[in-house]
Amino acid sequence: MEIDKIPQWILALEQEDATFLKNFVLKSGSLKEIAKLYEVSYPTVRLRLDKLIQKIEISDQQEDEPFQTFIKGLAVDSKIDLETAKIIIDKYKKEKEK
Repeated sequence: MEIDKIPQWILALEQEDATFLKNFVLKSGSLKEIAKLYEVSYPTVRLRLDKLIQKIEISDQQEDEPFQTFIKGLAVDSKIDLETAKIIIDKYKKEKEK
């Protein structure tokens, strides 16, 4: 497959997320099997998958500017809380409107 035909959401994945996705597919989508593989609980795997889904959804949002996507990604990765992300994005939008 040519690089320009690879979906942007795949290119945006960090190596750790790509490996998780690969293992998920190889285990036929079984969260129980993934939990065994990573030696963590089922809820931990579910949370990880939910965060990966959010990352993919954010990457697919073409209407967002790169800065907004970056801030949303920080929130998904729990590097900042969701409320802080909303405040930053709102402030950014207001500053851009000036």
